[in-house]
Amino acid sequence: MTKRAATVLLMSPIMACTPVAGAGAGAGSGIGVGFRTPAPSSPAGPQFTPGTAGAGDPYFPEAGNGGFDAAHYDIALAYRPKGRRITATTTVTATATQNLSRFDLDFVGNTISDLRVDGRPATYTRQGQELVITPPAGIPKGARFAVTVRYSGRPRVLQDPILGRTGWLPTKDGVITLSQPTGSETWFPLNSHPSDKATYAFHVTVPKGFGAVANGEPHGTVQKGANSTFTWSSTRPMASYLAMVAIGKYIVRDGRTPKGVRSISAVSTTLDGAPVTKIKGRAAAGGRAKGRRGGGVAGMADRLQTTTARVTDWESSLFGRFPFDSTGGVEGAIDVGYSLETQDRPVYHGDAEQLLVVHELAHQWFGDSVSLARWKDIWLNEGFATYAEWLWQEQHGGPTAQHSFDEAYKRPASDAAWKRETGDPGRDQLFAFFPVYTRGAMTLHMLRKTVGDRTFFRILRTWAHDRAHSTGTTQQFVAVAERVGHRNLGPMFDAWLHTSGKPRI
Repeated sequence: MTKRAATVLLMSPIMACTPVAGAGAGAGSGIGVGFRTPAPSSPAGPQFTPGTAGAGDPYFPEAGNGGFDAAHYDIALAYRPKGRRITATTTVTATATQNLSRFDLDFVGNTISDLRVDGRPATYTRQGQELVITPPAGIPKGARFAVTVRYSGRPRVLQDPILGRTGWLPTKDGVITLSQPTGSETWFPLNSHPSDKATYAFHVTVPKGFGAVANGEPHGTVQKGANSTFTWSSTRPMASYLAMVAIGKYIVRDGRTPKGVRSISAVSTTLDGAPVTKIKGRAAAGGRAKGRRGGGVAGMADRLQTTTARVTDWESSLFGRFPFDSTGGVEGAIDVGYSLETQDRPVYHGDAEQLLVVHELAHQWFGDSVSLARWKDIWLNEGFATYAEWLWQEQHGGPTAQHSFDEAYKRPASDAAWKRETGDPGRDQLFAFFPVYTRGAMTLHMLRKTVGDRTFFRILRTWAHDRAHSTGTTQQFVAVAERVGHRNLGPMFDAWLHTSGKPRI
């Protein structure tokens, strides 16, 4: 793996706090707002109706919207450190999936100064998290259109009693966005459900002394006066909760893994001597392990880059080609008790341990490339990433996956954790560690024991390949497993995913 010398990203809070030039027309993305808005319906013509205010997910009924399919988000935001405020322009390019008279985007907080559909002023109202938009004329099914929203404010932090803090999260040196399961709507308007994936471009303007890291790959930095604009983008579709911008002061490593995958890692300069962080639920308060590692921030950046390269290449050997154009990670001084598999480069709350990197990078295949069609199937993300940990330990001198399974199976049948169905844990238990993470991994181990190693890994690779950059459900995964395994696996999956209680072996 080759490395560049460490560099500190320099940016500064927006002095004039104005949007990046051209941002309203999809700056830097090649996507503008020149789509033709159709004429309104006539008595003899098509009938136009509103899109639904939700994607139909029972866990989050208000999340997402109906009536259109988002294709691309172009987000230009200027950041001011004082108050962590932004001035921004987001352009959403989409295709109508019905004859639309009006439609919703998810967006909370901030003050909207202008809203246009295909360059023409549109009327709008705000109802809770819904931004209800009425275009100048009806949009026919199949028509491509663009919505440009200009806004400013201090994006809020969302607080869920079960799921914790998400959204626009302050750090010691700036801000990081973490948005699972919701939270992206605090800093840009969108269709906030993982079933509607889209490509993204970010243009982040910051003052001197600050830098910005985001999903995808960097496309240059433009300096103007005391400010710098950092552009990142990706052509790979992404679930909305995985959108990430990290603003602060970072040491960056940009190189390649031994197998040639570009790897970009960033570590906040405020993290010198930070404690090692582990998988959520593995340690006491905050998920932090005991002990610190030396070498300062530069040493942390080297470790993250080296570990990321090693894990990326190893997981590629099991799950198939790495699904994105770059890998990496961000270690930030963020006051949350979890890390998140933000696409291309996960965000870790401090100095990440090796198994945590294994877990979050496994999500690049299972959760990011193959995303959820509905939140009830969260085990497809967390069970797979947890089983990747078991496989790493098994192949690197640690306990076997069978040992990890046996230890988990020792939990008494009377334990309430067995009563939660892994395939439908409920919103309030979406991230319950044993029912979702551990029992999800146990389900995969039972599949492996049933079909054998060779077929099992072929199932994982087939799933990751056939549904790459799309979405999947439990039923679809079972269908793949049965097709590749040439056997009926329904009873086994029913016992481990859809039965309340401890399954018999």
